[in-house]
Amino acid sequence: MSPVLTSLCLFLAVCSSVQSNPNPVLGDVNVDRLFVPPNCEREATTGDHVRYHYNATFMDGKTFDSSYQRGGAKVALLGEGRLIAGIDKGLQGMCVNEHRRITIPPHLAYGSTGAGDVVPPDATLIFDLLLVDLWNNADLVVTKTITTPKECKRSVMRGDFVRYHFNGTLLDGSTFDSSYTRKQTQDTLLGEGWVIRGLDEGLLGMCVGEIRNIVIPPFKGYGEKGAGSEIPPQATLVYNILLVDIHNPKDNITVEDQVVPESCKRKSVVGDYIRYHYNGTFLSGGTFDTSYQRNSTYNTYIGMGYVIAGMDQALIGVCTGERRRVIIPPHLAYGEQGAGNVIPPSAVVVFDIHVIDFHNPKDTVDIQITHKPETCNETTEVNDVVKYHYNCSLLDGTRLFSSHDNNNMQETTLGWDMVIDGLDQALRNMCEGEKRIITVPPHLGHGERGAEGVPSSAVLVFEVELVSLEKGVPAGYLFVWLGEAPTDLFVILDVNKDEKVLQDEFEAFIKLQVSEGKGRIKPGMSMEQVITDMFQNQDRNKDGTITADELKLKVEEDREKEAHDEL
Repeated sequence: MSPVLTSLCLFLAVCSSVQSNPNPVLGDVNVDRLFVPPNCEREATTGDHVRYHYNATFMDGKTFDSSYQRGGAKVALLGEGRLIAGIDKGLQGMCVNEHRRITIPPHLAYGSTGAGDVVPPDATLIFDLLLVDLWNNADLVVTKTITTPKECKRSVMRGDFVRYHFNGTLLDGSTFDSSYTRKQTQDTLLGEGWVIRGLDEGLLGMCVGEIRNIVIPPFKGYGEKGAGSEIPPQATLVYNILLVDIHNPKDNITVEDQVVPESCKRKSVVGDYIRYHYNGTFLSGGTFDTSYQRNSTYNTYIGMGYVIAGMDQALIGVCTGERRRVIIPPHLAYGEQGAGNVIPPSAVVVFDIHVIDFHNPKDTVDIQITHKPETCNETTEVNDVVKYHYNCSLLDGTRLFSSHDNNNMQETTLGWDMVIDGLDQALRNMCEGEKRIITVPPHLGHGERGAEGVPSSAVLVFEVELVSLEKGVPAGYLFVWLGEAPTDLFVILDVNKDEKVLQDEFEAFIKLQVSEGKGRIKPGMSMEQVITDMFQNQDRNKDGTITADELKLKVEEDREKEAHDEL
């Protein structure tokens, strides 16, 4: 075997299958088919363009020409008299990647005149031919779908922007480019001359997730000039393409798979603060982010530019508990820049959203009375001590706390900052036995930080039943008058007129006022403890008696303190 043939065998990786396979003589041209590829979809014929490598020798084995030495395959048109007759005949019927050795008699080569100083007269020539490309001016772009997704809601049209991965080979199987090697999709706008004509045509009609084989003839590829050192002139191109993404620059967001709760009292508006869970994926289905893995909702104001424009738009008009899929084109998402290493440039993003709750900073407590007793003699107000049972949930129904667990009834004094503001407000003007559903926005609840067991910025729902109430006194007071206080209190207290009041006298007086409904002691304390504390507060010199100079009403003390503070 000649060195030239050996190099060809190595190039084709088929040395073991090379055999002498003589064909009938083609018009005096003797053909040895040294290698025929197992799959031959097309054979060269008159009118076809071919691109082939050759080594040309004389009968003695001496080389006189070689396309390998020239640095490029030869391009020719069959049957048009542009080749010596023997070459034209010898190329007929060849398959791409076929290797032939043809022996050409002088009259089908350079005849009795020869070719200058290279080929002498009446020389028989031997050509080792390797066909690397084959096409016809009538060829079209040929597409073949390898795999296609089960669902295809949209296919590529002119004017669309597409992102795709590809492997690019020449017709002989040699690779000229691959997006996988670069680890970056090829991104282009179709129908605007951004890519070769064959790709502009071959990508049409593709679905995201589809894999397609596209064969492009040279005149719809890179033509006579080729492209750099990778794509030779007049090369047929073969692309295996996976369509990753598609959108149109005119696209708006698309909302799909919308599930709206039956009870939707209110839909979100610009300026609302919303909490939602999401899965973020690409059109191809790959996940780039999810709030579920962080076990925390995404919280933001909507319609104010805190999130990408498409999400701002998608979150307007939603209900609490609603689920929806939102498809956002890149110009309303992360644009041509993408987002770090997570979201590539010009990517369509898909969000599956579950709205947990939303509120507006201007929202007040919402109160729904579900039961009110027929008889209601008095209602709760500031300073009252109330006892109540409750269930506390999120807006989506997730139970957080319940006083019914272990029968842990709650007690608070209204207006004393002992519970969250929204609950304190909502417990007012209630009757014993009354039941309410109370919705508390976060700024009247646990705010942006949340609390143990309460998510940040969460709207809370309380189911409350008022069990009992005790009328109270203002903070810092032990006793209050329910009407006007006596004008000369010390005279009334000093029953024996000895200019001093003992604790027994003081105690009898306070108990009388309470029993007659003229005064009220601080709830939650015994009468004896209240009276003892009151007496000690008035016995300023701690001698066991109260004199006229020592006796002062709490309201008078407060006035004096305010005046002193002002000074």
